[in-house]
Amino acid sequence: MEPVTDRPTAGILLRLLSGLLFAAMLVSIKAVSSEVPVGQAVFFRSAFALLPIVVFLAARGEFPAGLATRRPAGHLLRSGLGATAMFASFASLALLPVAEATLLMQLTPVLMAFGGVALLGESFTPQRGAAMLLAVSGIAVLILPSLEAGTSSVRFEGYLLGLLAALLSAGALLTVRRISRTETAASIAFYFVLISTLAGLATLPWGWTALTWAELWLLILSGLFGGAAHIAMTLALRYAEASRLAPFEYVAMIWPVLADLLIFGLPLSSGFLLALPLILGGAGLAALEGRGFRRLLRR
Repeated sequence: MEPVTDRPTAGILLRLLSGLLFAAMLVSIKAVSSEVPVGQAVFFRSAFALLPIVVFLAARGEFPAGLATRRPAGHLLRSGLGATAMFASFASLALLPVAEATLLMQLTPVLMAFGGVALLGESFTPQRGAAMLLAVSGIAVLILPSLEAGTSSVRFEGYLLGLLAALLSAGALLTVRRISRTETAASIAFYFVLISTLAGLATLPWGWTALTWAELWLLILSGLFGGAAHIAMTLALRYAEASRLAPFEYVAMIWPVLADLLIFGLPLSSGFLLALPLILGGAGLAALEGRGFRRLLRR
């Protein structure tokens, strides 16, 4: 394990960079979502994320030695949950604006906090209760307008898929908590991307679309952006405490909002504007309480 370096400015800048890269990945996927099947998008996003991750691990001297594992079943469970979350997230992104799909994924730390209580025997605290109350309130103001008479069910389906993606992501990260006692961050990241690539490839018999050059490059970029975002977040959490980085979750939401307004020409709904501070507030409370979880990313 590497010594932790307290470099808050570097950590904050890397967190901002990771938010920008993650948003760029989502924009790339959203741009092709009406033409490219979800499984095909998952394959390209995962396969091309391997390149920056492998280069990063090799530069740290963790490839291939760092991929040795004593918990193959744990990796399979974590990667299966994470890959399924990616499928649900991309399906949600095809039906919702980028900002709303991104906001739903911010529920992951809240669901992790309560999963820790239910599955890992962690204590239920007032902070966790407040996080859940804020998150539920945010979900309500975001989703309830879509239940009004005459409203298309497509948007509601997108919300359900987004919630499923957040739930599965929380399960994947709770699994990481368990296996990180014996497994390196290098192996956890690598096997997740590898299994996600294979899961996407397995959808080939159900029909992939012939890609234009523009679609191909967008899919390749989605993988490169996604892999680079993971690296930037890993480094950010090594250089700065989660408590210092949590406020920048709000800054990270700027990019999806701008993408909707300037690239896709989608207006911001009143439900999104009301839900934004509630969900991010709940996520911030949950993340601050779970700041010890960042140790697994220091390796």
